[in-house]
Amino acid sequence: MQLAVRGGGHAFAGFGTNDGGLVIDLSLLRTVEVIDKERHLVKIGGGANWGQVADALAPHGLAISSGDTRSVGVGGLTLSGGIGWKVRKYGLALDNLVAVELVTAAGDVVRASADENIELFWAVRGGGGNFGIVTAFEFAAHPTGDVHFGKIVFAASEIADVLPRWAEYLSTAPEELTSIASFANPFLGGPEAPLEIQVAYDGNNAAEALDPIRKLGTVIADDVALTPYAEVLVNGAVPPPGIQLVTRSAFVDKDSVPDVLRILAEAGTTQGAPVIAVRTVGGAVARVADDATAYAHRQAELMIILTTIGPPPVIEATRPARQQLWDRLSPHVHGAYANFLSEADDVDVAAVYPAATYERLAAVKHDYDPTNLFTGNHNIRPA
Repeated sequence: MQLAVRGGGHAFAGFGTNDGGLVIDLSLLRTVEVIDKERHLVKIGGGANWGQVADALAPHGLAISSGDTRSVGVGGLTLSGGIGWKVRKYGLALDNLVAVELVTAAGDVVRASADENIELFWAVRGGGGNFGIVTAFEFAAHPTGDVHFGKIVFAASEIADVLPRWAEYLSTAPEELTSIASFANPFLGGPEAPLEIQVAYDGNNAAEALDPIRKLGTVIADDVALTPYAEVLVNGAVPPPGIQLVTRSAFVDKDSVPDVLRILAEAGTTQGAPVIAVRTVGGAVARVADDATAYAHRQAELMIILTTIGPPPVIEATRPARQQLWDRLSPHVHGAYANFLSEADDVDVAAVYPAATYERLAAVKHDYDPTNLFTGNHNIRPA
């Protein structure tokens, strides 16, 4: 039978379900426990979501930098990366992973860490659900208090000017600051939608860090306020029946930032553009060695995400325009972030995993899942 493993159930590609097969739903494995107060070690069940984790850790004054949505599963997000609101200060969610408990295709329960099953531990940090079902995660959390969080908004007419200067500032901004710029939202006017710059600042002297963003243009709204970290995560939107989301992502190196942002600014102010989001990375992510984990895009300056929302006829009608935009971007971007892909064909897998990374993952796959039982993922075929 076709097998699907469901954590939070948020996979754009539908990995958490199937038709006529078997779904292993992990939602009852949702405990969150502080197992070492001095080292801030936290053990989390494989079926927990990040809202449950944030709520459970808040009374202890602890947090783990995860994504930006409460209902996203700990497992799916962590195994493929984990670009969250503190990514520039604390790295990816998987960078804070200490150990996993995993059930293999053969039914064995194994532990993987820096000292046990070392190659498996390398693989699960970026290789997705290819190697077994992770029933428990151990993270090193960090002390946290309130963060300065909210949106600084500029008119659509200022996107071409503000966007590149925002990216330039973030490249040298304090690592306590993480930010996302988004525009062309059809629910806010499409090509007339404003540029929304979301910020999360986890440090002192917030005005010194945030005022340079406010000075980039004419601010038409600003709701940045001191917010408990657990309240920064939002509830995930559930699309109505018949509405689809088509999502594509890529990474941008420093030298390509001006070209990419120019293309996106032009595209975002045309009718029928996808929702465009630009996320800052770098910082703590880039300080980890490229081959230390299976996450392979450490040196990127930005990540871009393009999302089209609508019923199937709209999705199909906008396909040529989406491809045309991607063709313009392709010379300036590379790779893909598995957590923001709605497709999982060989081209997508090759984008997520460069050749050397894939080859090493395929060897681990051979050792732990030689018959490729776990295919509901960006699949690595056994070597």
